[in-house]
Amino acid sequence: MGTWPETIPAAAKAAAERWPDRIGLIEGEERWTYAQLWADARACASAMLAQDVGNGDRIGIWAPNCRAWIITALGAHIAGAAIVPMNTRFKGQEAADILRRSHAKLVFTPKEFLGTDYQALLAGEELPDLRELIHIDSGFNAFVARGKGADDPAVDEALARLSGDDVSDIIFTSGTTGRPKGVLTTHRQVVQTFGDWAVRVDLREGDNHLIVNPFFHAFGYKAGWVACLIRGATIIPMAVFDGAEMIRQIEVNRVNFLPGPPTIYVTLLHELAINPAHDFSSLRGAPTGAAPVAPALVERMRNELGITNVVNGYGMTECGVISMTRQGDDAETIAYTCGYPMPGMEVRCVDEDGRDMPPGQAGEFWVRGPSVMKGYLDDPQATAEAIDADGWLHTGDIGTIDARGYLAITDRKKDMFISGGFNCYPAEIEKLLAAHPAIESVAVIGIPDDRMGEVGKAFVVLRPGSEADEAGIIRWARENMANYKVPRKVALVDALPRNAGGKVLRDALRELEA
Repeated sequence: MGTWPETIPAAAKAAAERWPDRIGLIEGEERWTYAQLWADARACASAMLAQDVGNGDRIGIWAPNCRAWIITALGAHIAGAAIVPMNTRFKGQEAADILRRSHAKLVFTPKEFLGTDYQALLAGEELPDLRELIHIDSGFNAFVARGKGADDPAVDEALARLSGDDVSDIIFTSGTTGRPKGVLTTHRQVVQTFGDWAVRVDLREGDNHLIVNPFFHAFGYKAGWVACLIRGATIIPMAVFDGAEMIRQIEVNRVNFLPGPPTIYVTLLHELAINPAHDFSSLRGAPTGAAPVAPALVERMRNELGITNVVNGYGMTECGVISMTRQGDDAETIAYTCGYPMPGMEVRCVDEDGRDMPPGQAGEFWVRGPSVMKGYLDDPQATAEAIDADGWLHTGDIGTIDARGYLAITDRKKDMFISGGFNCYPAEIEKLLAAHPAIESVAVIGIPDDRMGEVGKAFVVLRPGSEADEAGIIRWARENMANYKVPRKVALVDALPRNAGGKVLRDALRELEA
């Protein structure tokens, strides 16, 4: 384990002091040095303090990747608040639920993004704790102007109060119960975990880091811009993934570091085959995951794209990064395992009675270490069910540990599937679909898809006398849930297979698809 700053603002401050004139962020044609970013963060913190935002408060950020997202987060952190990152694909009821349960005082969101009016989505929702919605694009400068600027002494006082044990963020992650749970993570946990991660994946001082993963996800936020602050790399955020724009950024800004799901590297290989003149020679690091990786893809990334450092890993919101492959691992290890445990992380593979399994035999992963969450927001029962009295987090993930100590996952949280890099939980999708007026009962499973890796398929039993078809149900789902949750296929069935206790037999549904 490395020695890192105590808090995320401390990492930003250290970067500004160590590399004041280095370009810390590139957005479009504009550049900001680390010193400028830190001054902007302080000014935002002053505005937060002027709005009576302080220790224990929560600030929602419902916006795409951008500089203002980072400045908002740092400003809130300096003031002592925790941020609540929110998925830009959320519909109004999904976002309102997160804002209500986190008791967010403020929410920062664009006036309009990809044709969506986020403020309109919240119209009619009861949000008793929300004081104001600030447009992170058109209204951000006006918000910052409410403070006393970067030199406000109150900012220094707030920084002095901030502790590594303070909660830095509450990221809501869905579970098998179908209700999103807020994961409480501290500053020390974030900086320690992702400082060590940056060393393992060889993110270097001076690297140009193109962040295609969304900031509302730990891979974009913590393994993205926070890791850059820690290591002195340049942050290049992408608001929307676009293959052509990704290629332009790589070539124009000489990108060295490009984490993401395997699909983005397939895109690069495809474009290179069409136009061999593309120059991807600057690429060196490619941490991947969130979907299966074929050994042949690893070899092609190395041989055709020139990416010398391809790594795979395993993590979860509840404890950050659990394991990563190591530099120099062969293609089979990268493809078929998720690496060796991170520094300070203990991992056990146990049977149903908690007994350790021999190497190569499947069991549930239990993990323990400094990065394990403080708990779930306002849910001591769920916290106690997840973390036992000895501090072991029961992941629910099934896998093996080989003789080298490398982990391999064989079943992700049993029912969860991964669509385009997003974790999809059937119980949550089923809960949303159950609101459809024609649906009596529903079960969702993941099925293979050439483009997305996996997509959802819903098995639907209609209410007596009701009528609905596949297209109509999918259309309704698109209007009522985030796009990645929408089932791509719907089968109308007379009944769902159930056991004697009434529980849906998902394995039987999977067999129908086999």
